[in-house]
Amino acid sequence: MPDNQSLDTCSINQAEQASAQCVSSNEAHVAIGLVNPKTPVNVGGIMRASGCYGVNQVFYTGRRYDLAVKAEAQYEVDKKQAARTIPLQGVESLLDQVPANSKIICVDLVVGAIPLPQFTHPESAFYIFGPEDGSIPQQIIDAADDVVYVPTKGCMNLAASVNVLLYDRLAKSTEHQTDDQLIMKSRDNNNRTRVKHWLKKPV
Repeated sequence: MPDNQSLDTCSINQAEQASAQCVSSNEAHVAIGLVNPKTPVNVGGIMRASGCYGVNQVFYTGRRYDLAVKAEAQYEVDKKQAARTIPLQGVESLLDQVPANSKIICVDLVVGAIPLPQFTHPESAFYIFGPEDGSIPQQIIDAADDVVYVPTKGCMNLAASVNVLLYDRLAKSTEHQTDDQLIMKSRDNNNRTRVKHWLKKPV
């Protein structure tokens, strides 16, 4: 894994730059807020998903993640090193970090929440997720523009929940690429398989 101290410094600087850019930009902006995440494996998985789905920033509160990273070597999940290009910043309050023109969307199993399949994502959103072993605080729920939940039987892993939310946003958008160039660019270097009826030669 990269040196944590240098990565944290880099992430904070990048986060400040991204925040400044967001204030002056009218483009869609997607940020993620994590309430006191517990494991580096989950945060690593979230960073990888953020790189795949075009997230601009990731914020987190609490000290558990920082302590866990320093305690011992962790299994590397963020193989694409998204944390080098997407700001990951520890903050005191997620509500103080809401990007300009963004709606606050809480994602948790909360009574009265909207099922994710029925939800229409805003153009710019700050998605907030609760910890692995708890819920989003009521104060944040009360400040949200919408609260959604994934209608599963039982609760999912934190990183899995972020992946499902971001995929749902992508699936409902009209901006995703639909040709083979994206597949060739995104797949593993060792992957040269193709659908049987595809007659073009791989690039």
